[in-house]
Amino acid sequence: MKMRMVSLILAGMLANGCASTGTNRLGHNEAERADGPGATMLALGEESTLDDYLRYAALNNPGLEAAFNDWKAAVERVPQAKALPNPRLTYSYFIEEVETRVGAQRQKIEVSQVFPWFGKLRLRGDAASDAAHAAEQKYQGIKLALFYRVKNTYYEYGYLGRALVITRENIKLLSNLENVALSMYKSGAAPHAAVIKIQVELGRLQDRLTTLEDRRNSMSAQLNAALNRSSNAPLPWPKPFQEERTDVSEEELIAWVRESNPELKALEFMASKEKAGVELAEKNYYPDIMLGVGTVLTDDASMPNVEDSGKDPIIAVIAIDLPLWYGKYRAAEREARHRHEAALRKKTDRENNVLADLQLALFNVRDAHRQIDLYGDTLIPKAKQSLEVTQTGFEAGKVDFLNLIDAERLLLEFQLSYERALANHAQTLAQLEMLVGRSIPRAGGGEE
Repeated sequence: MKMRMVSLILAGMLANGCASTGTNRLGHNEAERADGPGATMLALGEESTLDDYLRYAALNNPGLEAAFNDWKAAVERVPQAKALPNPRLTYSYFIEEVETRVGAQRQKIEVSQVFPWFGKLRLRGDAASDAAHAAEQKYQGIKLALFYRVKNTYYEYGYLGRALVITRENIKLLSNLENVALSMYKSGAAPHAAVIKIQVELGRLQDRLTTLEDRRNSMSAQLNAALNRSSNAPLPWPKPFQEERTDVSEEELIAWVRESNPELKALEFMASKEKAGVELAEKNYYPDIMLGVGTVLTDDASMPNVEDSGKDPIIAVIAIDLPLWYGKYRAAEREARHRHEAALRKKTDRENNVLADLQLALFNVRDAHRQIDLYGDTLIPKAKQSLEVTQTGFEAGKVDFLNLIDAERLLLEFQLSYERALANHAQTLAQLEMLVGRSIPRAGGGEE
């Protein structure tokens, strides 16, 4: 019966330890319920959109999956931090039995449990919960950075495809002009210098085309790396994209940075964790308490008719830590305060840098938007008109080959600059979304 009593006391202590884990600021199964990287594979083909690429990256990128598992690991530390220390079962065997009036004593069994001072377990749980929240925000930040990487490379890959198309069209035009120039030179209607000039220009464009074609392998390798695919896996050219206008003001973007940027939120949670560390350090001045219960197994008395013969005594145990080394505790408190102050300063410094990056990105968006309007609405139409007029004048014998080549080169440069501005605009919008930590509403436009 007495051993059964000791077992019940031990079970009660264990139940108390389990109950101490309780609920916490971050649900224990929250990371398990979250939508993390998985094994679903998507096919990427000619009809795939940017969203398909982002979904593929989210499901297959190993860096993102590593961050997700770091977050889940941090969540699992929360109940560990809030749990009581393990109860202790102590068994003693008397090498020489102790003879008492009620019988000889040979064995002693004791169960004890340490209880940290009031509030310590809660603070440890709060600190672990804040660390788990910070790990979640780091995961979100890595996901946003991955999406930016995919978008940035996708748009660059798309620009490369458009540059190849435009360059090939201009090579085709120059090849036709070369044939015309050769015919005119043979008939004496054009000088040899005109033929040489057009051949030089054609050679320059052929060299540019070779460079662009060579660049495709490196660009597709970068995109495949983000998607966790083989570097030489084939990727189709993205569909031509248009400018995407936004209806968001600078003030809204700044507010979104402070509200949603995962890096800043992670630093905020780390500052909260260090604040809990300060409070926990202040609790070190108070002792932990150990409570226990035990019994001594007693044989029957050697003398007959002895009252309480063989009765096992029940022992109540209490022990208290003696926090005498105040110097150590004061140093720990100062350390915790410095760590908290450092966390606050890190957040402020990073916020300043993110807002500076935001201003630069906004300038790049405005500059790209201006170039899109300039080339799309003014320069390219005028260059096309100039080329048509030059071709007409050339056919009438009023314009030489040099002016025709210059007009063709100008149109090529304007077309490439227009495509470059479109890509820059899309890439900078992707950067803005990474900085603000959310999708930016579009006024219109998208992939064709």
